[in-house]
Amino acid sequence: MRGRPSVHAAGSPGFQRPPGSASVAIRSRVGENGDVRYARGCGILDGNDVEIREAVEAASGADVAILVAGERSGLTDAATSGEARDRLEIGLPGRQPELVAAVAATGTPVVLVVVSGRPLGIPAEARLASAVVYAWLPGHEGPAAVADVLFGDVNPGGKLPITIPHHVGQIPLYYGHKPSGGRSHWKLDYVDGSHQPLWPFGFGRSYTTFELRDLRLAQETLEPGGDLAVSVDVVNTGERAGDEVVQLYVRDVEASVTRPVRELRGFARVTVDPGERRSVTFRLAADQLAFTGVDGRLRLEPGAFEIGVGTSAADVPLTASFELVGDLISPFERTRYFAEVEVG
Repeated sequence: MRGRPSVHAAGSPGFQRPPGSASVAIRSRVGENGDVRYARGCGILDGNDVEIREAVEAASGADVAILVAGERSGLTDAATSGEARDRLEIGLPGRQPELVAAVAATGTPVVLVVVSGRPLGIPAEARLASAVVYAWLPGHEGPAAVADVLFGDVNPGGKLPITIPHHVGQIPLYYGHKPSGGRSHWKLDYVDGSHQPLWPFGFGRSYTTFELRDLRLAQETLEPGGDLAVSVDVVNTGERAGDEVVQLYVRDVEASVTRPVRELRGFARVTVDPGERRSVTFRLAADQLAFTGVDGRLRLEPGAFEIGVGTSAADVPLTASFELVGDLISPFERTRYFAEVEVG
């Protein structure tokens, strides 16, 4: 910091000007000893060169630039997200990409706050920003909540419930694809781009770091009607308390129909203090391994399965295997859908 901390709060599609604006929430955190400059930058679909230059001037020399971008949700013609408001592209609309690039070119570190009801493909903007906070549509108290995260009053622990693509040409893009097609064929990438998402399902960061260690299976076989205890330790390797979401994935290796390469079968949010080690045990039910066969009926089929425990669908460092034993049961009636979780 140089003297009074200086913050540039740039234009806002989701957060309007006072009352309840992002700049007001930021000023309340900085206090009288800070210098907060506000510039509109541009709107969602409008904006001009003068406004973008004003944002660049405000960001120049600041300690950090907080740039709010995204969409407006609703049914009006001015909305870009909502019922009957479909789009051809999934990037930031209007002149917002230009605004992000111009502010980043000042050399001031940029924190990009994205306000949107849909996953936006923003690879270029994400690379230009030092950090990205996805606020979705946070409502009236959104500015205060986002400010809590930006200033470290709250340690975020959110994880993506969807996959966010780089480009509209990747859609549909989801982690539970079959072992074939454009997500896993032998050449992998597209001719003109990556087949990987911008951010995978289950991804999210916080102000601390975690490690998953010591994956343990209670047994190597599972019978119909039973369950399998899958345990793992979560260690906070950072310097402040935080939440990690431990995710349990399963793959059916031997099946009569093609099965997804990975399916979420359980998850647990665990609060861990710095240096602390906590144990998480999932009780995976045999019922969760049932699937619909070629005859359209639910079936429970014996065979080999792989277990994976990680922090996103693309970060599964711990794996093991087991076998479902017994006879084929078809039709099958499922009674359990989710793994029970115990946190110690």
